[in-house]
Amino acid sequence: MGAVTSRDSVVRRRAVVTGTVQGVGFRWSAREEAHRLGVAGWARNRSDGTVEVEVEGDAARVESMIEWLRAGPPGSRVDAVEVSEARPDGDDAFRIRQTE
Repeated sequence: MGAVTSRDSVVRRRAVVTGTVQGVGFRWSAREEAHRLGVAGWARNRSDGTVEVEVEGDAARVESMIEWLRAGPPGSRVDAVEVSEARPDGDDAFRIRQTE
């Protein structure tokens, strides 16, 4: 997949996406986009109606994924994306997790 090359160049970001983001295929589309970009991590629905995403990989690719989250897939409406730094943990794929 190419998500992890050099540990020094790997970053991880946590994003909480607010809007119409559940029931519209957001997590599945995020997984497809992550695969296309070559980043790892996960996405899950949260009980408050948001989607939480962690993305790990090359800094430029992670930023591209964050930009994708700001737009979302067709059928979604993204109102806000709160991004914070996270510690890389060596994910090797992008997964969909169970609801928080």
